[in-house]
Amino acid sequence: MATVVFLRHARSTANNSGVLAGRSPGVHLDESGRRQAEGLVERLVEVPLRSVVVSPMTRCAETVAPLVAARGLSPVVEDDLAEVEYGSWTGKAIKELLQEPLWKVVQQHPSAAVFPGGEGLAAVQARAVAAVRAHDARVSAEFGDRAVWLLCSHGDVIKSLLADALGQHLDSFQRIVVDPASVSVVRYTDTRPFVLRVNDSGGGLAGVVPPEPGSGDAPAGDAVVGGATGR
Repeated sequence: MATVVFLRHARSTANNSGVLAGRSPGVHLDESGRRQAEGLVERLVEVPLRSVVVSPMTRCAETVAPLVAARGLSPVVEDDLAEVEYGSWTGKAIKELLQEPLWKVVQQHPSAAVFPGGEGLAAVQARAVAAVRAHDARVSAEFGDRAVWLLCSHGDVIKSLLADALGQHLDSFQRIVVDPASVSVVRYTDTRPFVLRVNDSGGGLAGVVPPEPGSGDAPAGDAVVGGATGR
């Protein structure tokens, strides 16, 4: 199967506001976020992207805009990679939400957390994993197992995808950090996912492109005994 680059959207006007933006309209990248988006063009210059899939949120479209323009790609909008529907929590100050009994559930037992008037984190993970698997199969079928594609989504969505790829229970996903404009990389195979990068915020990404098959290589779905060789 293909390799997918999980990109969290660049810094938005809401990221440092102390408010849970969720699916609120009118959230755009701030000046720092626009610089981060421009920087992705050079960061990914050695990665031959075959497809770009984005959440329908404006901040994700703005994050990938310089990249898709440079590559001549048309982003595919995927509703199942949208931000969490936080329901009545949307637009509230984090300091206010800290007092909610549900806050402790979100921190300690997120698989049981369902936002009032919104959705549960377990449902978020289910929809996101299904979407990623479907797009990965599409890209692999069209471009082959060495293909690389990119998705741009949101912090909690990407954390839930990484927890799944790592074989962790969703209740452990708060241990994972995904910063704005950071990159995490997963290579899916018929046997298991391989997690290549997590929360990577600097440097080139040429090393995530699958190498040409060589003699003595382990099958794509097998881990290398003794550790990867770095070839």
